[in-house]
Amino acid sequence: MFELIAEIWQTARRNKLRTSLTGFAVAWGIFMLIVLLGAGNGLINAQQSNNDQYVDNSMMVFGGTTSKPYEGFKEGREVTLNNNDLKVTQTRFTQNIDKAGAIIMESGASIAYGENYVSGSLRGVYPMFAEINKVKLTAGRFINDIDIRDSRKVLVIPENLARELSPKAPRSLVGQTVRVGDMAFTVVGIEKEDKSRMSSDTSVPFTTLQTIYNKGNRVGRIVFSFHGLESERDNEAFEKRYRATINRQHNAAPDDEDAIWIWNRFTQAMQMSKGMNIIRTSLWIIGLFTLLSGIVGVSNIMLITVRERTHEFGIRKAIGASPATILRIIITESIIVTGFFGYIGMLLGIGANLYMDATLGSKPIETGLFTTTVFVDPTVGLGTCIGVTLVLIVAGTIAGLMPALKAARVRPVEALR
Repeated sequence: MFELIAEIWQTARRNKLRTSLTGFAVAWGIFMLIVLLGAGNGLINAQQSNNDQYVDNSMMVFGGTTSKPYEGFKEGREVTLNNNDLKVTQTRFTQNIDKAGAIIMESGASIAYGENYVSGSLRGVYPMFAEINKVKLTAGRFINDIDIRDSRKVLVIPENLARELSPKAPRSLVGQTVRVGDMAFTVVGIEKEDKSRMSSDTSVPFTTLQTIYNKGNRVGRIVFSFHGLESERDNEAFEKRYRATINRQHNAAPDDEDAIWIWNRFTQAMQMSKGMNIIRTSLWIIGLFTLLSGIVGVSNIMLITVRERTHEFGIRKAIGASPATILRIIITESIIVTGFFGYIGMLLGIGANLYMDATLGSKPIETGLFTTTVFVDPTVGLGTCIGVTLVLIVAGTIAGLMPALKAARVRPVEALR
């Protein structure tokens, strides 16, 4: 085996330009494959990270405008969700809905502590809001069931507003009393700042905000988590039943999709997953075709090699070399050239991915409303590297097989002629 490798090395040294060009084609193909897969993974990971702000098995319901006449009512009527809609959601769909609550907003609120004050929006919520939207706290607690039951004047303030109200010790606000307009509220928690979110509202108990700010029985938006809906068909069937029930509460056609809007985060996640799989498949196809061009180059070079070494192979067969020996020489040379330069291309590709991770991956982009990232961990896994290596070995074997078969069929008399 050592003699065979030494012979291949001597052949490569005698044909430096040819070997270099062949190696470059293979290395470039592997390099592009790794970079494409890494960049694709980085984009996919960033998208998943930016959307990982809430649990997938949840829905949010908004009031809309009717688009169909129904039971004497004309189209174009505005539908405003109310407490009765929330009660129906909590009681009639218990076979699928786990927790249900509502969100109502009040903008232009002024919050003051000592001589400092900030302006912002109040967000009336239920305790399950923190679970569904993955709210994190730096101090204190979130709104609880007792706050809802007793309509307590408590609030959970965002970290950035807490720093403005108490620059030296923002966490010390927990337990302190602040003024919201002309009313006194107690701060019970500090919400961790999340720059990827588009807003930083102050959370208060839903019932408190609804009562103090004279919202009547309006609920703004209904939000709930669910279980048992594992496919798109299940979700579509549930949405149809739910829409029909809520629409009837407002004298709207049961199949009027504009009367209420349903944001199903589960089906959105499923569609996004399908889109990500399409991107991954496309990147693999592009990368493999790029790699294929290098493999074709290896095959062409090996054909030229066989033609140049026809006389040599004739002598070998004349002195007793078997066709299997000739096959082994050509295939081994093809595999070594493909594997060696392919490995170099792989290392360069991994290096390029690490560079992207160190630059774009750690550089957030400010949009003015929120902060996002373009790349998150743009690398490929060990399994992919092993798979690429196997592809190299198989491709190197195939690339050298046809030239090797041609060399093995050479008759000594014709080769020496």
